[in-house]
Amino acid sequence: MRRIMLYTESRTIDRLAGNGPALWIHKRERIRMTQSDMAREHTEHTPQGDGGFFNLPVVTLIALSFALGMSEFIMVGILPDIATGLKVSEVTVGNLVSLFALVYAPVTPLGSALSARFPRFATHLTLVGVFLAGNVLCAIAPNYPVLLIARIMIALVSGTLVAIAMTYAPDVTTERYRTKFIAWVFSGFSIASVVGVPVGTWVANAFGWRWAFVLVCVLTVALMVLMIAVLPRNSHIVKIGFLPQFRLFLDRRIQLGVACVMFGAAASYVFYTYLTPIMRDEVHVPEQFLSFGLVIFGAACLWSNLYGGKLADRGRGVEPLTHIRPIYCVHTVLLASLIVAHWVPAYGAVLLVVLGMAMYLQNSASQVLYMDVAAQSHPGSLNLAASLNSMSFNIGIALGSAVGGLVNDHLGLMWLGPVGAIFTLLAVGMTTLLRPFVAQERGFYAKLGK
Repeated sequence: MRRIMLYTESRTIDRLAGNGPALWIHKRERIRMTQSDMAREHTEHTPQGDGGFFNLPVVTLIALSFALGMSEFIMVGILPDIATGLKVSEVTVGNLVSLFALVYAPVTPLGSALSARFPRFATHLTLVGVFLAGNVLCAIAPNYPVLLIARIMIALVSGTLVAIAMTYAPDVTTERYRTKFIAWVFSGFSIASVVGVPVGTWVANAFGWRWAFVLVCVLTVALMVLMIAVLPRNSHIVKIGFLPQFRLFLDRRIQLGVACVMFGAAASYVFYTYLTPIMRDEVHVPEQFLSFGLVIFGAACLWSNLYGGKLADRGRGVEPLTHIRPIYCVHTVLLASLIVAHWVPAYGAVLLVVLGMAMYLQNSASQVLYMDVAAQSHPGSLNLAASLNSMSFNIGIALGSAVGGLVNDHLGLMWLGPVGAIFTLLAVGMTTLLRPFVAQERGFYAKLGK
């Protein structure tokens, strides 16, 4: 009787995703699960500890995101020091930031799909070791080419590390805290921008830029010790090949979810790339208070990530992301009004904080979409699904930064907001196209008793 019910659920999933026979072979393999197989799988998914959300494994994974974020963002704070130390131009060092995103975006899904075929903990620890080696190389880099190689090493593993961290959710916390876990893992990056980067910049100013990377190395070593001590060793190695995992991209819901995040990120990074010049030239923040202004904006971004976790609690599958549509609409109006800052600086100052609060509201909702759709229809692609938010956001960063550069060169800073609003309108369109799937998925979850 149990096998018959699983057969029915699998056919329902096929209709939801709109996939053809190509995925049927893998789903039939899942149908053959015995009662003992399912009992063993349930035991492996039992979360560690029930004393609340912030247990040691959860804190370790959040701290790892913090270290990844600190290593990624610290370049912005110490860029002039690196340029002086390596005797290259600031523009040349600045290219490392763009290169990081260009490597990060395409490699993340490839690395995540590949890592799903190996034991999770061993793969996770190995990639953290590569991350550590990259930061050690940054600290001792004698010239620009070596620093370039080091930054590529870090970019190659950073996105996959985030994706693997997401797969620990059912093992380190309960279903009740699932979206909270996602939000906090993402928030590790925001905390890095608010706390880690200023501390790293201070260390660089006081002792030299190389010591900022030494600080990241010390933190990473401590986290590796914690990982060995507290992270679960169970794995969920996929039984399908490397390429079949990418059938996930044929799912219409995944395509629309990726587009939402890409356009949402592009909208913010059109202006965020030039946040300091906007604060200085449009809002007229005095030079000595620019750092304080950046900290306030970073705090707004941290709130955005954490509140985004609460928004993601409003349903399963595609539904939470469709609830972001009104936020995209408001975001469009706010971005378009950024041009007013040219004449009313006080309004511009307040508006920048509000834009920071809206910047990451989509993150947890989109991650829920990717993971739930994969669990429903593409169970062999969970690691790949966990990487899609990082991938699509970094594509958005590259797109928004490039467009922002063109707008700034040809039209000026005051037009960055209105052009960014075009991207949020595209995101509104993508969430509108997602809405028909909500009713279908509600029926699916109702049948499962969820």
